[in-house]
Amino acid sequence: MTEQEHKKLICEIGRRLYERGLISGADGNISIRLRPGRFLATPAGCSKGFLKPEDIAVTDAAGRPLGPGHPSSEMQMHLAVYRKRSDVGAVVHAHPPTAVAMTFAGVSLEQCIMPEVLIYMGTVPTARYATPSSPECPQAVENLIERHDALLLDRHGALTVGEDLLAAWERMEKLENLADVVFKARSLGAVRTLSADELERLEKMAASIGRKVDASMWREASPPYRQDLIDKLAAQVARLLRESGLAEPESMQDHESQEHQQ
Repeated sequence: MTEQEHKKLICEIGRRLYERGLISGADGNISIRLRPGRFLATPAGCSKGFLKPEDIAVTDAAGRPLGPGHPSSEMQMHLAVYRKRSDVGAVVHAHPPTAVAMTFAGVSLEQCIMPEVLIYMGTVPTARYATPSSPECPQAVENLIERHDALLLDRHGALTVGEDLLAAWERMEKLENLADVVFKARSLGAVRTLSADELERLEKMAASIGRKVDASMWREASPPYRQDLIDKLAAQVARLLRESGLAEPESMQDHESQEHQQ
């Protein structure tokens, strides 16, 4: 793909982010690593939904412009990712509303609940708060991005990476979908995580397609351990209901069950 074709793709992904409501106004930024020392980046202070190829800035490894146009003020965060990850070819930073809302509410998306997310994207931690465009932003991202392909940025947005721009875009889209699912599941009750055995199977499945996924930190918190707690809580609730007269005594329930079987 030529440099001009990469610029056109950045414009296309900016349009998709805007149309999907994952950015608004001049929010968000996109970058591509063309080769060592040469990067493409969306310009500062403009809507990413209406970009033209000639708007895209070219920078060196320090973020200095190599031509007309000035890159996004968040470019240093992108460059921090490229320094840490030689396998990354593109970075997308957006403000997906449900995912960002999760950070305001203190809800983590790191728990393992969706198999396809774990395989394709891995776990999604939340980076500590840093003032947007400040030197603290790259620092907040650096330690986590070595082990993850998608991050939430506390009160700021989300960041996804990929071997190319399409992969980074797809992860951003999937991240917001994950946040939507978690939001809806929490409104219906407790969110059930995947079992330890299933996590191990999914890790092996990811490895078979060349992806390294480590969900070991969640195994101890996965069913059947969590199911035991749920069963104990259900038994306690049932006992309290019987004691308060809101449910039939257990002996009567057993008697009715025996009559039904006869």
